[in-house]
Amino acid sequence: MKMVGRFFIPLLLLSVTACGQQSSAPANTNSQQPETPAANAPAPAPEEKKLTIGIAQFVEHPALDAAREGFIAQMAKNGYEQDKQVVFDHKSAQASMDTAISIAQKFETDKVDLILAIATPTAQAAVQTSKEIPIVFTAVTDPVEAGLVKAMEKPEGNVTGTSDMNPVEEQLKLIKEINPNAASVGIIYSSGEVNSKVQVDAAKAVADKVGLTIREAAVSSATEVKQAAESMIGKVDAFYVPTDNLVVSSIAAVLSVGEDQKIPVIAGEENSVKSGAIATYGIDYTKLGAQTADMATKILKGEAKPGDMPVEMQAEMKLVINKKAAEKMGVTLPQSMLDRAGEVFEQ
Repeated sequence: MKMVGRFFIPLLLLSVTACGQQSSAPANTNSQQPETPAANAPAPAPEEKKLTIGIAQFVEHPALDAAREGFIAQMAKNGYEQDKQVVFDHKSAQASMDTAISIAQKFETDKVDLILAIATPTAQAAVQTSKEIPIVFTAVTDPVEAGLVKAMEKPEGNVTGTSDMNPVEEQLKLIKEINPNAASVGIIYSSGEVNSKVQVDAAKAVADKVGLTIREAAVSSATEVKQAAESMIGKVDAFYVPTDNLVVSSIAAVLSVGEDQKIPVIAGEENSVKSGAIATYGIDYTKLGAQTADMATKILKGEAKPGDMPVEMQAEMKLVINKKAAEKMGVTLPQSMLDRAGEVFEQ
């Protein structure tokens, strides 16, 4: 046993000595340890914080959808691209004022950087809820009557935007141009929308001048639209559909009555003509949305305050015609009308 012990002792000492030499060797800085950054090396740039724009839309229909899409596209051109510099939080109220208020409250809680309110009811909900967050609206017929702004030239507060007030007199004149013998026009509108009553009143104000009698029917839900149109059969020579969110979202009901009874339908905006109305003289909602985006850009860049920015209207109006719709309603369009149209749909 002693010999065995004497045999292993030198090996143990050799092992200890080798370990000591390995631990005291200089470190390989090329592979075992990361390089230490130079003291004067620039720090990595922090990721830029994205802005959030809350988009409150009262209901989905082509005109309001076009305004939203025009806004988002123009914001990208202005340097605010989706998921890069900005996040768009789009919510629809589905034609419910209670939902519109809930959406506005959510945007207020989330402290979004700006609110885009599309249509009068959502704009009213936003203005009632948010007093600090900048608000821009679009597709609002009469922002003063709706209680959104103090005046068109100087809105005051935290709100401004664009109006879609349509040229009602010029649109009603289209009815007389299509049918010089027309004597009465039926207007179906939502009893809950201020913007709709404004247009009905505008139609009444020019009715005598145009040579038409106005017959109106107020509805409170989309299910009442067709019944209202049917109630006017035999009493009107044409239908006029204003930029009423509830009625436009259910315009197919009015069009079906117009086609079945050969009653021409004239609309307050272009997308309703695309959907099947005969004609309109009015605005382009895509361009209106883009115009609103330019206003929002100035606000976000600190170049202007909402309350100091006049409410804007679209300067360019154009005549839009749907020839196929005219055929379905038994209307022969005057060539003079076709010649001056800015756009003619064939289907």
